[in-house]
This record gives sequence, structure tokens and C-alpha cells, in this order.
Amino acid sequence: MTEAFPKPSVSASTLIEASIKPSVSASTLIEASINLSASASALAEPSPAEALATSSVLTSVVLASGNAGKLREFDALFSPLGIRLIAQGTLNIPDAPEPHPTFLENALAKARHASLLSGLPALADDSGLCVAALNAEPGIHSARYAEAEHGSRSDAANNQKLVRALQGQTNRRAWYVAVLVLVTRHDDPQPVVAEANWFGEIVDQPQGANGFGYDPYFYLPEQGCTAAELAPALKNQISHRGQALQQLLRQLAARGLVTASQSR
Repeated sequence: MTEAFPKPSVSASTLIEASIKPSVSASTLIEASINLSASASALAEPSPAEALATSSVLTSVVLASGNAGKLREFDALFSPLGIRLIAQGTLNIPDAPEPHPTFLENALAKARHASLLSGLPALADDSGLCVAALNAEPGIHSARYAEAEHGSRSDAANNQKLVRALQGQTNRRAWYVAVLVLVTRHDDPQPVVAEANWFGEIVDQPQGANGFGYDPYFYLPEQGCTAAELAPALKNQISHRGQALQQLLRQLAARGLVTASQSR
């Protein structure tokens, strides 16, 4: 006797049709693939800050200073290198506190502060005038030397106080100090540091209209004039800040942060 096979609950034609018809159309899959690729591309594209942070060569740096004179000098020094300086004030970054007893510590604090708030590499300078007869004062207090007396900072007040302090002194030897610190990020474990001195003498009467700070009273025997009488290009080459910058650039080139042509 022939055994009867059970009758299938789904017809063969139905099964064939189901195997041919996909649950998701090809056009839908293609569209989803395109959208996924676009999303991945958007996620992978870095922000400007991230692009700068991962780039091996510096192109833009925040300058951690609100001093107009320093901004002019640094811009003149960095522009030929193809490095764009961004004043921290344009990013609404306030000045950092400077509670430390050394130029180096204050410069480092300012650089980290500007980098933290901007997300960009930052350069800070802490500089001042040291006078031998005044036990290296004003030193780190150079910008605010006369602030306690006048309640506000001004070059004129600082210079007047300096001249009074040196009355009767025959030793007029003095030197400018510049310490530059560059960090590639706020927690940079190896900041780039450069330091230089510029030696001269203090005179009682101001001479020259260039420069800023104590420049009209800072006489350079080898030049036969004060710092304020120098042409800006020459000052940028031989000043404490100019010397420190050349050191900084050599270190940046060694670390691959500027090109060889930039550092020349």
C-alpha cells in the first residue's frame, strides 16, 4: 500500500516567490549605504581645533597676551613664518593670573590657560626689566611696577618710578628678560621653552618714540641709542624677545612643529 505524504501547508510557488522577493529592496539598501557613508564621513571630519591639534606643523597659535606692544612685535615676527597669531582677547579669553615668583612659571601658566580655553596651541611670553642697583627689580612686576601707587598700570608711571628709584645711583646696568613658552595643548607634557636677555643701561631722560614699556629709557651702548630709537625690524632681530623667538623656532623645527623654511 502506498503511503501518502503530508500535504504541505505552503505551496511551492509561494516559496519560490518568497525566495525571489527580498524583504528590503535593493534601492533601499543602496540608499542606506550612501547615508551611512555620509554619516561616517561627517563623524571622521575633525573640528578646526582637532585638525590643528593633530597637525604636525603649526599654522595658527593663540597669543596669551593683551599687551598691544607685544602683539605688534609678535605679529611682525610670526607673519613671515606663515603662522597666524590669534590674540586671546578676540576669543574672549581673559588674562590668566600671574601669582608665581618666576618668569618661567608665569609664562607657562598663561600658555596653559589660553590653550585650555581655546582648544588650540598657545604661546605665552613673560618678560620684564631687571635693574642691577634695584636687586633685579622691577623683574616680574615690570608691567605693574607703579600700580600700587597709581591704582592703574601705565608705562609713564612705571618709568617715573624707575627714574626716581635710581636717583643718585651710578650703577645703571640693566637687562630685559624674555621667557617664551609654547604648548601644543593645555596639558602638553613637554612645553617648548626659550629664554634670552638683552643688556643695556637706564638713562634719566626718555629718547625715541618707538617701542613700548621701558624702551625710551633703555640705552644700548653698542647701538648708541635707546631701544625706542631702533627701527622696529632691527629691534625684532636683536631684542630679548627676538633672540628668544629664534631659540624657540629652532626647537620647534627639531620637533617637526615648523618647517625648515619657517625656522630660517
